[in-house]
Amino acid sequence: MEPITILMNQLRDIARGAIEVAPMIVVAILVLFLTWGVRAIATSILDRVLRRTKLRASLKELFHLLLSIFIWTMGIMVAAVIVFPGLTPASILAGLGLGSVAIGFAFKDVFENFLAGIIILFRPEMRIGDFIECEDVEGVVEHIAIRETHIKQTDGQLVIVPNSILFKNPVWVRTDQPKRRVTVMCGVAYDVDVDEARDVITRAVKSCDTVEQTDKPVQIFAQAFGASSIDFEVTWWTGSKPVDIRTSRDQVVAAVKRALDDAGLEIPFPYRTLTFKEPLPVRQMDADDAPRDGG
Repeated sequence: MEPITILMNQLRDIARGAIEVAPMIVVAILVLFLTWGVRAIATSILDRVLRRTKLRASLKELFHLLLSIFIWTMGIMVAAVIVFPGLTPASILAGLGLGSVAIGFAFKDVFENFLAGIIILFRPEMRIGDFIECEDVEGVVEHIAIRETHIKQTDGQLVIVPNSILFKNPVWVRTDQPKRRVTVMCGVAYDVDVDEARDVITRAVKSCDTVEQTDKPVQIFAQAFGASSIDFEVTWWTGSKPVDIRTSRDQVVAAVKRALDDAGLEIPFPYRTLTFKEPLPVRQMDADDAPRDGG
């Protein structure tokens, strides 16, 4: 009967301890409910404040998340101290510190993307709707989250890029400015007057409605002596979106080709001159001397 007696004593001690701790557990639960209410009120106040700002939606979500984490952490610490009086805030913080180090090593990439996302969200240069290029990924920014950025490519594919890549590598924001400069090369024959060709090309470019002419100049420069032509650098400004660039380039190339044809100025094909060290014999062949099939 002695084992049964020991077991009954243990159960009585457990029951007595549970009864003694029950009021503290009830108080801890009430503290958690109070924490939930404080979080709701605090996030509501924060939401009203953030509505008056021009911060990004993802940045507002970050502030909500950080505030909720802070309030819940404090509430859980208070509840733990109530249930376990031997705990102190200092010991809890020390435990959290050691745990944070271990979690930090285990989830290094996750935290790296998280911190990079916070920095990117505070950047004013890259916005939703911007056309960017980074590490062979090119497209429109559709969403910037805490850990990743969604980029829709021109072919319709969605690419999810970790924020650490956008933070550590160069990013070209194609649509940072409303206008972008476009350059194409155009060659004319060597017997064409350079000044005349420049004037014809300039008028052709300026005749295109996609070319910006209010405060951005159209610039035509004779750049180089090509293999079979004098090469002109044709430069103008147009919209910064990729479709604007392609549309304007198509219009300008067609207009320059049409203008040079109308002016009788040749856009030459490549010429190749063969020079031999020794003279080659040349013999004219008659029709009778031509080789016949099977002959």
